[in-house]
Amino acid sequence: MRSAEVVVIGAGVIGASVAYHLAQKGCGPVLVLERNRAPGRGSTGKATGGFRAQFGSETNVRLSLLARDKLLRFEEELEVDPGYRPCGYLFLADDEAQFAALREAREIQTEAGLGEAREVGPSDVKGINPAVRADGLVGGVFCRTDGFIQPMEILRGYVEAAERLGVGFEYGAGCEGFEFDGPGRISAVRTRSGDVASGSVVNAAGAWAAPVAREAGLELPVEPLRRQVAITHPFEALPEDMPMTVFVEDGFHLRVRDGRVMLLLPDKPDVADPLEGSVEEAWLGSVVETARQRVPCLKDASIDREKCWAGLYEMSPDGHALLGRAPETENLYLANGSSGHGVMHAPALGQLLAEIIVDGAASTLDAHPLRPSRFAEDEPNLAPTLL
Repeated sequence: MRSAEVVVIGAGVIGASVAYHLAQKGCGPVLVLERNRAPGRGSTGKATGGFRAQFGSETNVRLSLLARDKLLRFEEELEVDPGYRPCGYLFLADDEAQFAALREAREIQTEAGLGEAREVGPSDVKGINPAVRADGLVGGVFCRTDGFIQPMEILRGYVEAAERLGVGFEYGAGCEGFEFDGPGRISAVRTRSGDVASGSVVNAAGAWAAPVAREAGLELPVEPLRRQVAITHPFEALPEDMPMTVFVEDGFHLRVRDGRVMLLLPDKPDVADPLEGSVEEAWLGSVVETARQRVPCLKDASIDREKCWAGLYEMSPDGHALLGRAPETENLYLANGSSGHGVMHAPALGQLLAEIIVDGAASTLDAHPLRPSRFAEDEPNLAPTLL
């Protein structure tokens, strides 16, 4: 039987980050199992590439700041450009209640160490993003150090660096269950190519995390949530360095990537299969109508239907990741439930979980609010997450 000190389930960006940081700390051997034939075929490859530290949660702000510090050193450390471009995030409020929520969040951000976010009025908005219709806006908040990243390049950086440190990646080999050597302790991970004896196991299966956890007898409170993305044909009226622009009222947001405009509008899909990834025509019509009302120049843009896609968030009940040892299973660790923030927080989550596994606790920042047991303890994170 093959064996590994740590088996990581899932070769998305979080799993790859965990594997790299484990190897960097001298843990080995580490084996990453991926059910697809290549890394990043789940949520990572469908991420829109936003990066922000503007959250209403101190924990998420601190995760973003740690991740940003690591992104700034990423190319030097891992020999791959992560594509971090600080073009900014602009949050816009239509009424005083929304503006007050943004102000409250900014106070939390400042206390957590983010000093760059600033309030803006309607006239400031036109200077930051002239394309936005400012009529009726009360104001907003802008952070110049938020911006964009390249998810698949970050993934490539972690995979290649992990391999240089001796981590093994096995593709087409998803987890098919576990063997136990007693109550609450996994002895091996079952795969179609045979069992792998494991000292510890990391569940980094993204939107598929709950079924993996169920194989270990754990009901994981993480659910997949479809997020649809509309993308235009090449469109030159909006610049590539336009900030991510977010309307608090309904969550509509847009950015430019590779000369095309990406339009996003959260919805609550009514589908029988929660992992279903189609793009609905009715949603497309709604997001286009919203976009043209908010950004008038988009009346001249057309949707490239074949380029539109849907990806999956892995949602936790409080919008925060579950990070650490699983309740009732002493050698199963969770890196799940990032709720749409997985790619941007992957550098931080990988480092923190490696510290928990190797050292017994996270030392870089306080990961206690992310402990998986918090729901059973009735201590969820109560802070709003904005988006």
